[in-house]
Amino acid sequence: MPDKEAVTSATTPATTEAAAKAPRRRSKKKRQVARGQAHILATYNNTVVTLTDQTGNALVVCSAGQLGFKGPRKSTPYAAGIVVRTAVERVQDFGLREVDVLVKGVGTGREAAIRALYANGLNVLSIKDVTPVPHNGCRPPRPRRV
Repeated sequence: MPDKEAVTSATTPATTEAAAKAPRRRSKKKRQVARGQAHILATYNNTVVTLTDQTGNALVVCSAGQLGFKGPRKSTPYAAGIVVRTAVERVQDFGLREVDVLVKGVGTGREAAIRALYANGLNVLSIKDVTPVPHNGCRPPRPRRV
């Protein structure tokens, strides 16, 4: 029968190796972004606000449908203001203070979203309309034969 020291010394190195190989949890640190971009997509059916850093990496995405608005209420100016307020609250951890606004679409929430950005404490540096415009449009349908 082996003595206790031999048994414990034989099992101890194995347990320390297993402990060394176990993955360590690191607390994820939120990066600080002072200046970024606000991408506003205002369609006839919804309003989506994406707050990004300067290179376009998304920090926060928020939409009217995500907040519980349904049907035609999603595209209203009121819904756009609520969407922006929620997005700004979520981005507080990143320290975002200044944004360049890029607006896309023709929906009713575009003006309200820009005003709400300023009203919720973000400094709006520039506003740019990036709505895609067709140069010559798509090919028209063929004439209908009746």
